Amino acid sequence: MRRVERAPHGGEPDRDLLDFSANTNPRTPDGVRDVYTDAFEDARRYPDDDYPDFRAAAAAFVGCEPEHVIPTAGGLAAIRLALECELEAGDAALVPYPSFGEYAREVQLQGASPQFVRSDDLLEVRTPLLEEVDLAVVCTPNNPTGEAADPDALAALSDRCADAGTTLLVDEAFLGFTELPSAATVTGEHVIVARSLTKLFGLPGLRAGFAVACGERRDALETARRAWSLGTPSARVGAHCLRQADFVAETRERVARERDRLARALEGRFDVTPSDAPYLLCDVGDESVDDVLASAREDGVAVRDARTFRGLDSHIRVAVKDREANDRLLEALGVGDGADEGENR
Repeated sequence: MRRVERAPHGGEPDRDLLDFSANTNPRTPDGVRDVYTDAFEDARRYPDDDYPDFRAAAAAFVGCEPEHVIPTAGGLAAIRLALECELEAGDAALVPYPSFGEYAREVQLQGASPQFVRSDDLLEVRTPLLEEVDLAVVCTPNNPTGEAADPDALAALSDRCADAGTTLLVDEAFLGFTELPSAATVTGEHVIVARSLTKLFGLPGLRAGFAVACGERRDALETARRAWSLGTPSARVGAHCLRQADFVAETRERVARERDRLARALEGRFDVTPSDAPYLLCDVGDESVDDVLASAREDGVAVRDARTFRGLDSHIRVAVKDREANDRLLEALGVGDGADEGENR
């Protein structure tokens, strides 16, 4: 096997710091603890490997048929499963940058070669280039920049991939924070969608997600996935969370409101990239990224060093949390609160 280095990620191990380096919901749906506890006794037996309840909940959430859902232990497991099935040594894959570092790593682990395309150019890639690769990856909203793919542009890219005989892998790990439709609603046999539950529902340690595919690709993914790919607690809690429409609506409204407030405040110090996601990418300009990170840590806040993303050399990324936590972030970064004049706090 080719030796490939591990990719850096957010997530702060020091529990004394308020963690803005990982983009997870600070809240979880009501009833999660009870569902998890109730699953304990059944966890003493193997799960039902068909996962009918989880598949039904996931399908309803993204708008596909239950049989098109492939349960996985998180979104990254869905990505690896897709690449294991679609790539082999000597293949090539279009990978966006700056974007999630695991794409290139996972491509390389299959013995294939990543070909990097700027994330804001990827949707415009034409058929001749697509014909030279075996797979293309789209991240929507893109991590770390935060922009979501226009559905029409994504559909047009999907059509060109079909014409070129190229598999399209769409990573929708953060799409649940938006009102945009999933690519699962229009998927063709050349499209695979990867979804993560843990970010939207605030349970990153649970490891629950799924892929969506149809036709022969669905059959290949279903055959290749690990037996008992979700533990009983993950499957039960995941199905419960996916049915919490009010929680999802409240989360989307809060994130949009707080993201706008944070952006206004952060723009007083940094160049902030417009975002559709629960995070903001900030260019610190002539300031030292190391100094910004260290100063925030001294005030009890961890933010993401975004220089670990390909193509970025003067950036940090901050998550969007609830108002109280966001106020602490703004204080640690030495900027205003971003409130509109006269806003009732």
